[in-house]
Amino acid sequence: MLMQKIFKPNETNSISCPFFTSAVEAGFPSPAEDYVEGSLDLNKHLIQHPAATFFVKVSGDSMIDAGIYPDDILIVDRSLEAVDKKIVIAVIDGELTVKRLRYRDSSLFLEPENCGYRPIKITEEMAFEVWGVVTNVIHRV
Repeated sequence: MLMQKIFKPNETNSISCPFFTSAVEAGFPSPAEDYVEGSLDLNKHLIQHPAATFFVKVSGDSMIDAGIYPDDILIVDRSLEAVDKKIVIAVIDGELTVKRLRYRDSSLFLEPENCGYRPIKITEEMAFEVWGVVTNVIHRV
């Protein structure tokens, strides 16, 4: 799964939208205006470390079983530790990819979340670097 574009967050813009505090029922509708509590700034909600965060657009389908689809936007935090089972943005021999980081039998793997793809075993011969940990996925429904 290759990345199409990489973006830095714009810290100067803050857009606040109405925030409804009541849970949304999937059944019978209820009037919502009574539940507006204030506004919600998604920058503050989704980005913990602005200076270490970037966005990347996904292409490919190797992570669809993790809920990551083509054209999704990933929020990636470079300040977080890339530990076992985290989804990361990595560079292998100059190619960007998003995969789940796995340590097994003293070996490092990047595992897809789609049975149509094979895990990538990281070897000493590869130029390998983790760019950051994926913290959120933004996609259309």
